[in-house]
Amino acid sequence: MAELVADFLLRRLREWGVDHVFSYAGDGINGLLAAWERAGNKPRFVQSRHEELSAFEAVGYAKFSGRVGVCAATSGPGAIHLLNGLYDAKLDRVPVVALIGQTARSAMGGSYQQEVDLMSLYKDVASEYLEMVTVPEQLPNVLDRAMRTAQTRRTVTAVIVPGDVQTLPYSPPQHEFKMVPSSTGVSGCSVVPDAEGLRAAAEVLNSGERVAIMIGQGARDAAEEVVAVADQLGAGVAKALLGKDVLPDDLPFVTGAAGLLGTKPSYQLMSDCDTLLVIGSSFPYSQFLPQFGQARGVQIDIDPNRIGMRYPFEVNLVGDAQHTLQALLPMLHRKTDRKWRDTIEKNVRDWWDVMERRAHVDAEPLNPERVFHELSPQLPDDVILTSDSGSAANWYARHLKIRRGMRASLSGTLATMGPGAPYATGAKFAHPDRPVIALVGDGAMQMNGLNELITIAHYWQEWSDPRVIIAVLNNGDLNQVTWELRAMSGAPQFIPSQRLPDVGYAAVAEQFGLRGSRIDTPDQVADAWRQALASDRPCVLEFVTDPSVPPIPPRADLDQLEKVTSSLLKGDPEAWSVVREGVKSKLQEFYPRGRGRE
Repeated sequence: MAELVADFLLRRLREWGVDHVFSYAGDGINGLLAAWERAGNKPRFVQSRHEELSAFEAVGYAKFSGRVGVCAATSGPGAIHLLNGLYDAKLDRVPVVALIGQTARSAMGGSYQQEVDLMSLYKDVASEYLEMVTVPEQLPNVLDRAMRTAQTRRTVTAVIVPGDVQTLPYSPPQHEFKMVPSSTGVSGCSVVPDAEGLRAAAEVLNSGERVAIMIGQGARDAAEEVVAVADQLGAGVAKALLGKDVLPDDLPFVTGAAGLLGTKPSYQLMSDCDTLLVIGSSFPYSQFLPQFGQARGVQIDIDPNRIGMRYPFEVNLVGDAQHTLQALLPMLHRKTDRKWRDTIEKNVRDWWDVMERRAHVDAEPLNPERVFHELSPQLPDDVILTSDSGSAANWYARHLKIRRGMRASLSGTLATMGPGAPYATGAKFAHPDRPVIALVGDGAMQMNGLNELITIAHYWQEWSDPRVIIAVLNNGDLNQVTWELRAMSGAPQFIPSQRLPDVGYAAVAEQFGLRGSRIDTPDQVADAWRQALASDRPCVLEFVTDPSVPPIPPRADLDQLEKVTSSLLKGDPEAWSVVREGVKSKLQEFYPRGRGRE
């Protein structure tokens, strides 16, 4: 049988090393589905429950494998469903290629069933590269450019293939006018700033007495160099949320997450420094950076479009983090006065003591901070962690101590609800031999997680390490939005929008053939984690938590306190519980080390 366009497309994906495509069937990709059957399901078709979940799975796969994630969808509604996950990839700079069906060329422009103007729809999310294949000879160049652009620019690209084109006989481009030959593969490269820029950066950093470093995911390949620079400069290191797993939290000068979900020592680091070095991060919250004019600044980023943003940096270095720091290190002078570093390390020790006390504050029925605090020391060395957006992200950012070799991520920039569980699925296909833990709220679980349990139940027996733990914070409330209403709008909790239907998440898991456990007393928490980590199959741990435990920011300003007070005085139904739990949590910051709780 002659090779068809769809057959060639799958063959080309294999040549690029693609081993999984996350998708859901539809008649707009029937030609591809038939080709998958002829190809013996290579690359592997991973069936999701919804195209949004396909995209999230591809993002999770790409985040934790370092390779290009690929998803596919039918025309019209399938293509529309992909968009949220693709925007998540674009905003977090994750390489993902979307393969999309379209109505037949003869029907285009005729208001045909499921006909959507996909070129217009995708022109933003796939702005780096978007193309529709209209003749077979066009395909190799289009697909190769989509793969290469996604990989090198760490972005989203999309290839649209009409249904009738999928079933045409494939013919390659010829050595002729207006034919575009193509080839696979792309090498890595090192980008280093020029000597003048490096010298200018060194002058700024050497002149400072109190140096702060902020790292993001762009510093992941430069962990050793970041540690060496921090040691040379006597600096502390704060982490943007997407950089949580770049450096381990057992380093005494690592202050943890920065920003609204961040830690007090990170806030203190930025408030008191006189010099700022930002590496591989486009951290957006300037209010959590030093006051303008307080600190001299240097930024390092591989993307020239992201350089010089967020802060009035004095020196902006375009280059990859590892090689730029290697070139910069010999120019840095070791700071002999270590008082600044000593202060940073004391602040970090005090913070972890406060967090332990907060975790043991009583709540009704469970303190969510206790759930994360008990997990942290039990984390396997090779664990992969995902978190959903919502209040779970607060406790993920603050309580979990990352050790060397662990991986962790969440929707950092789009901050969309729903990716925690499908990220976990993508991570398991990338690393079937590693345990994966997803930390999600009940809102995200009802939005996407329950459907993702079906996919996990369908595939888990293929994974050499069957451990996938979905931890659900069941507080019956869209908790992060509730707190934002109180702290940012001065409005009380609006019950019709915030209260969630009661669902037995552990019971649902049991119905799917997984393990489920419902935990509603503090003495059950540590054992629940132990048992799940020793399980022979995926588990859902349903922690019944108190929605009134406040996600206190590293510094609550007067305006926020006034708005919370205003919201409670306006008749917030949980007013007394909020006051009680907020006071108990805040008091832990004022007790001497080793004391506190209730």
